Amino acid sequence: MSRPARFVWGGLLMWTMAALAPGQEGHPLVGSWHGNWGANARERTDVTVVMFFDGREVSGMLNPGLDASKLQKAALDPSNWTVHFEADAKMNGAAVHVVADGKIENLTNVRRSIAGTWTQGSVKGDFRIVRDN
Repeated sequence: MSRPARFVWGGLLMWTMAALAPGQEGHPLVGSWHGNWGANARERTDVTVVMFFDGREVSGMLNPGLDASKLQKAALDPSNWTVHFEADAKMNGAAVHVVADGKIENLTNVRRSIAGTWTQGSVKGDFRIVRDN
């Protein structure tokens, strides 16, 4: 086979392999997550969480924008896929401490979710957030 023909066939082989290779998503917490929390089924509060992973630790923010709060003590336990994070959120001009403990559901799905307990100040409830694509 001539050199140009090998080049063309090699290129086609590389393109085929790339097309068939599964996508890499990286760390399971990385990305934007949207959902809500509340003390009961009727009274719900929208929540957005953005998480990053630098190769050593999880960081991020709660409700990005003007009232964004930095995540504190964010962690993932891969042995059971549980997530923990805390933040000092701003609510109506006052700071309130938020603690969330949840479990990743549908781990292999791009639109995985985290569900669990949410404590905001003295109010305890449940939460569910879904990862954006």
